[in-house]
Amino acid sequence: MSAVVASLMPDALTPGDVRAIASLARLALTDEEVDLYARQLGRILEYASQVAELDLGGVPPTCSTSDASGAERADVARPSLGRDAALANAPDATGGLFRVPRVLGDA
Repeated sequence: MSAVVASLMPDALTPGDVRAIASLARLALTDEEVDLYARQLGRILEYASQVAELDLGGVPPTCSTSDASGAERADVARPSLGRDAALANAPDATGGLFRVPRVLGDA
């Protein structure tokens, strides 16, 4: 984490900050939850601040923590499950398609 990013990170979150974040996430929090989350998020920020202080100049960037070389198989076409077999255990199938309950719009 760069010094610029670390300097932009607040030292702690106030209950007002937590309420604002909860509002953005459309969460209704009790006063006790606001206080709890302010403390918990404050501890996370403290830890992030400690990490930001580390000298990572000689550490190469890492995109994975495991050596995944050779873990991928070749992309080869293979026979797939036929439509009848795929629909055999469907609770509701119509016209060769899965029928599912409507989740958006008017029911």
